[in-house]
Amino acid sequence: MIDHNTIQKIIDTAEITEVVQDYINLKKRGVNYLGLCPFHNEKTPSFTVSPAKGIYKCFGCGKGGNSVNFIMEHEHLGYPEALKYLAKKYNIEVVEKELTAEEIQQQNERDSLLIATKYANTYFQEKLHKNNDGRAIGLSYFKERGFREETINKFELGYSLDVKDAFTTAANENGYKIDFLEKTGLTIVNENGKFDRFRGRVMFPIHGLSGNVIGFGGRILKKDVKAAKYLNSPESDIYHKSRVLYGMFFAKKSITQLDKCYLVEGYTDVISMHQSGIENVVASSGTSLTVDQIRLIKRFTPNVTIIYDGDAAGIKASLRGIDLVLEQGLNVRVLLLPEGEDPDSFAKSKSSSEYIEYIKKNEEDFITFKTRLLFNESKNDPVKKANLISDIVRSISVIPDEIMGAVYLQECSSILGIAEKVLYSEINKIRKKKHVTDYNRKISPEDNFKAASPSFPSSVDGYYAKPQEKEIIRLLLHYADKVLYTYQDDKYDEPRDVTVAEYTVREILNDELEFKNLVYKQIFQEYLNVVNSSEKLDDKHFIYHQDPEISQLAADLLSTTYTLSKIFEKGGARIATEDMKLKQIVPDTINAYKRKILEIAQSDVKEKLKEVGNQKMSTEEVNNLQKEFMQITTVINAISKDRWVVFK
Repeated sequence: MIDHNTIQKIIDTAEITEVVQDYINLKKRGVNYLGLCPFHNEKTPSFTVSPAKGIYKCFGCGKGGNSVNFIMEHEHLGYPEALKYLAKKYNIEVVEKELTAEEIQQQNERDSLLIATKYANTYFQEKLHKNNDGRAIGLSYFKERGFREETINKFELGYSLDVKDAFTTAANENGYKIDFLEKTGLTIVNENGKFDRFRGRVMFPIHGLSGNVIGFGGRILKKDVKAAKYLNSPESDIYHKSRVLYGMFFAKKSITQLDKCYLVEGYTDVISMHQSGIENVVASSGTSLTVDQIRLIKRFTPNVTIIYDGDAAGIKASLRGIDLVLEQGLNVRVLLLPEGEDPDSFAKSKSSSEYIEYIKKNEEDFITFKTRLLFNESKNDPVKKANLISDIVRSISVIPDEIMGAVYLQECSSILGIAEKVLYSEINKIRKKKHVTDYNRKISPEDNFKAASPSFPSSVDGYYAKPQEKEIIRLLLHYADKVLYTYQDDKYDEPRDVTVAEYTVREILNDELEFKNLVYKQIFQEYLNVVNSSEKLDDKHFIYHQDPEISQLAADLLSTTYTLSKIFEKGGARIATEDMKLKQIVPDTINAYKRKILEIAQSDVKEKLKEVGNQKMSTEEVNNLQKEFMQITTVINAISKDRWVVFK
């Protein structure tokens, strides 16, 4: 376990804006920062970071929390591992208590897989630099490719010995379980024994956004073999190839600074461009481009240039990727390198300034590129030309921005000599067909609600005062220490201040009310403890609460969406400044809570009275029910004489 003082130091040091900016591009908006949410796909930024409060909040998907929560959510780490990540970022020494045997046994499996890949990465690097075969085969290959020593070290390149189980044996001897080696794909286990997956290959470690090695790519160097030239790690709990772009860990800072991303195909393309001084480059690692990979780029910049080599057949096969990029709302341009060149070789023949200048002069918008690429094949064939036009219009139809789509349509009309209205008609047909398809595939409203709504403990099922409880907790989080009013108590010589927290606790306890939502109940209990002890809670106590549900809720309720109360004055006018009206708002909110509970009780009695004819009840029992109903109604009417909260 991590020492409490260490945890506090990490929390005090980890600045939320710095943490989040490692993953997405943030732009200042007033006192806060705004960016595209990393947790769901969105075209308009709704992800807000508040440096003053130390929280983030997405008003699209609802996720929110502190810097530790962000790392937990983004990297799929447990609380201790997220703390260690932040400690490493800020060079804080982690002081830990010795783990028990039971705690060691309960270590997260994902962490075990990361530990195994970290060991493998160190092992492969060591074999590349210190083993005779590694130096003679692997290191020589990298040197022949023109990679300098610092580049090899930066990308942590390695070598796997051409021995059946050299790595597996070494890992076992160092205490790494075969189960985790198999799950990461480093080791293959079958009826014939245990084998190293990457034996005889130079190794390219694949890093996640936080810098952890999550998988590997291996290139075989032997000739005349039936094995695949490149081999990647299989899917695992830590590696999902469709969500990963090679080099993104090394490129994200440069992409954000330059507001531009270059997309290439292979590992060596990325490495060579980095070595030449162009660092805002990533690769799809030889796989077809996926929506998740495009969204990953979009988190850092909306501007992407796809770089192709001179292989026309390969380019045609990759054109679908352009449509995917367009569909996600990115500004896509395309660069075709000279025949016989690829990003790797071109980087070796040009300086970074020459390479960038070439890109600027030769990159094209996708219509110009696609038309030029395919037009020569179809210009003498009306059917092929019609297919080309339909193909380009189909690409335009997926662009979500209508203005951008219209501009591209005008350009297409000009280049191909086709009237705009004809192209618009074709686009409408395509979109109508897509709409029908999407409608038939859409999920149910219930599923949409489940995906968008926050989760609460099942113990509140059937309880209908949750919105009122939530509003009371919101007021406590914002204004607990604010003075609600001052009065003269006989026990004290001086006038006594009553805070929002003290008033709220007293009102709830005096009527023997109890919160049913377990998260709200825990927060209320902590305020009760503070009131009883006359202490104060730190401003960020609940934001950095050890219970993730509480810290999540605190981030939600302290976010800017909740600046204004749901209190309404008579006549329906919204109160402008909440903190100036607390003397009215807090009592009205608590009254609304009491009213709702009474309405629930009233409804329950009403249902019982409806069943009088179907049940054997004595006259006394019926009279008692009627009396109870009238008492509840009287209290509700008394509460309703004052203003009360409208909850939606």
